[in-house]
Amino acid sequence: MQDLHSFGWYAAKLKPHLPKKAFQPVPTRLWGGLAYLVITVVALLTIGLLDVFPLFYVPISIVIGASFAALGFLGHEILHGTVVRKPWLRDFLGAVAFWPLSTGPKLWRKWHNLTHHVHTQHEEHDPDSWPTLERIMKSRFLCWVYKLPLPVRAFFSFCSLSFQFTVHSVNMFVIYLKEFNPKKRPAVIFEAIVPWMTWIGLLVWVGPVKWIFMFLLPLLIANLIVMAYISTNHRLNPTTEVNDPLANSLTVTVPKWVDVLHFNFSYHTEHHLFPGMSSKYYPQVKQLIKEHWPERYHEMRFDKALIALWKTPRPYQDRVLVDPSSGEVFGALGEGLDTTNIKKVAKKVRESDLVSSLSNSKNQK
Repeated sequence: MQDLHSFGWYAAKLKPHLPKKAFQPVPTRLWGGLAYLVITVVALLTIGLLDVFPLFYVPISIVIGASFAALGFLGHEILHGTVVRKPWLRDFLGAVAFWPLSTGPKLWRKWHNLTHHVHTQHEEHDPDSWPTLERIMKSRFLCWVYKLPLPVRAFFSFCSLSFQFTVHSVNMFVIYLKEFNPKKRPAVIFEAIVPWMTWIGLLVWVGPVKWIFMFLLPLLIANLIVMAYISTNHRLNPTTEVNDPLANSLTVTVPKWVDVLHFNFSYHTEHHLFPGMSSKYYPQVKQLIKEHWPERYHEMRFDKALIALWKTPRPYQDRVLVDPSSGEVFGALGEGLDTTNIKKVAKKVRESDLVSSLSNSKNQK
């Protein structure tokens, strides 16, 4: 891998080439959020008030789930301060947008803005990074899981995308709550509990059958859409000691109409260079990156990125991806991964090394 640079180093090089308006909030993005909110409310009322055979609710559930995900993408943008700047309004609108995913704005800014963005792909400090082989070997359950063949693990991993965001969000709440100032903790707890209270209240109001189609199935769909993006953001990239977005982040390409629906969420490398910039201007940032550092920039068609995730193991060891069950090593982006012909690299982790890692982990216990 080439020498790494911080995101600030890249941003300083590119900022003079960008218009000043690119660094101003873009409140017109809220019109898209209003459209999704109206669609969601109308769809929920349709299921709630219409008594038909439950299978007829499925298409409506898909629409609700897609709207949940899109609102989450907008909430992500709002809480970076790129839509409105007033803190109370930013948090209020962010809370509304993240309501379907039941993630509070204060938790999100702590977990995502202040930790993930600062320590992206750092194996110890990034709460969203995939664990290293050494960390996996410390868990008896994960040791058993990683003995399964790679295709089997990949299948269950992709199935888990339908609930990963929700589970991870709850986990982040447990981890980060104690780091908040004691005076702010009640607000953080309130933001976490109230959305779930509304969804539980909905269950009591409409009953379990309609609730499945009004919330549970849409939540699974939203998780799947959101996590399909998040999984491609960094999991094919290596871990890095220096927070270098061109090394540790991946931009995926989707049809233009999808970018419109998802608020340009596919431009992830650009987002890590300028998290305080509206995603409206990320196509301009992408063009500048490709002009300055075309050999360092990683982009991939969305479907091919998902296929690459399916075909490669996830644990990291020495910046590459290793399969604990076979010892086979696959490159990461910039570290030997050929996305046009995904295969293991020439070297292979010796079984004795895997046993040694496991032994060391047990001794540490």
